[in-house]
Amino acid sequence: MAKPKIDGVIEAVRYNPDGQINWVRAYLRRGPTYSDRILVDRQKLIEMLKTGKSIVSGVRVEQMASTFQLGKAVRLLQNNGHEVLVTGEIQSSQDRLEGVPIL
Repeated sequence: MAKPKIDGVIEAVRYNPDGQINWVRAYLRRGPTYSDRILVDRQKLIEMLKTGKSIVSGVRVEQMASTFQLGKAVRLLQNNGHEVLVTGEIQSSQDRLEGVPIL
């Protein structure tokens, strides 16, 4: 069984006071390896998911370059006409990346 292609790994999140994601700190795939830590805003994250990119939560393994301990996949849901970002199979009315540290 082949390993699934992961396009990005989110390691931390920052929420607005209203509960929406403001930005995430992530590593994005750059060919055979990953970028340095970068900040991705909510709109860019939504665009990535809409174009079919595979984004998961996770933590980079120190001293191991592009090796991560992967968590749950990030999904884009529609809730009453609003876009909601969640991890795993949870249903929510606001953004909720379960298991991702908050900054």
